[in-house]
Amino acid sequence: MDYGDSVQKVLLRKIRKAEQDLMQLKLDYCRFVFGLSHRARVLANGEVYVVRSVDVDTMTHADDGGFTRPAITGSPAEGKDEGQTRDLGTDWVLEGSQVRS
Repeated sequence: MDYGDSVQKVLLRKIRKAEQDLMQLKLDYCRFVFGLSHRARVLANGEVYVVRSVDVDTMTHADDGGFTRPAITGSPAEGKDEGQTRDLGTDWVLEGSQVRS
């Protein structure tokens, strides 16, 4: 193995670690800023859903310096199709919150 190959492996390892750290930071941002966590209840399209996944890759930089809300996937909180997940996009609000953020 020559020097170039070992430098490439070290840099790739550091890039993967930085990407994992960034994903975790975005998930923390969702939890503390939007109140969004796994199994949180949200309102979307006039129905209540339980969050199943959060797509942090959909978050973009907002004009105020923060991030936009992420796209989420959820399943109906009640009803016969509770196990069916649906893409809810970014047009959701945390259940019980009065203000959309």
